[in-house]
Parts: sequence; structure tokens; C-alpha cells
Amino acid sequence: MARIAGVDLPRNKHAWIALTYIYGIGRSTSQKILEETGIDPMTKANDLTEEQVNSIRKVIDSHYKVEGELRSEVSMNIKRLMDLGCYRGLRHRKGLPCHGQRTSTNARTRKGPKRAAVKKK
Repeated sequence: MARIAGVDLPRNKHAWIALTYIYGIGRSTSQKILEETGIDPMTKANDLTEEQVNSIRKVIDSHYKVEGELRSEVSMNIKRLMDLGCYRGLRHRKGLPCHGQRTSTNARTRKGPKRAAVKKK
């Protein structure tokens, strides 16, 4: 089983899909990585040789921020916005959507489940 950037790649998937299991690598980035290393994207992840896995590791380490480093950078960016007190930071602080979506009817993912209304007799 190939282990890259602390993530076990799934065995029975194609290499270009298996690389997307790493946080920070999407489909287009995985295609670029495999093109740069000269590996066929349709190769199954368990068929990758040790030197192919090492070449993928080298490219990822030298060119991309992935996993813990990327997660910490994103959280630091959000913390910076909250410390500044800008609009987006306030929305993060309150747990509301930051990109201008409506909140009167939707936004249940950000706001959480509905609270029961108090009924008057």
C-alpha cells in the first residue's frame, strides 16, 4: 500500500484518483503530478513501484503544501480574519456563511439544526 504525505492511498483506484485522497490535491493537481513524474494516470495505486511512489513524494514535497501544513495555514488565515474584526472574520466567529448567501431560510449547514420556537397560548 502506497503511503504519501501520511495518507494511505486506496489500492484498487487509479493513481490520479488515489492522489486526491491527500488533502490539498484535487483532480487537476494529481494529473499534473503524474504528468511531471511520467506515470500513467490509469495505473492502479497498488501497481505503483517503490521508485514511482518516491518520485511522487518528491514532487509533492517540493511543489505543494498538503495535509497538516495546508490545514494549519487555512486555520491561521481564518484566525487572522477573526482577529482583524473584518466582516468575514465576524461571520466566522458567529458561525454564519461568509460569502453572501441568504440566511433567512437556508444556511442550515453553517447554522446547525433548527431551534424549536416557543409557542404562546
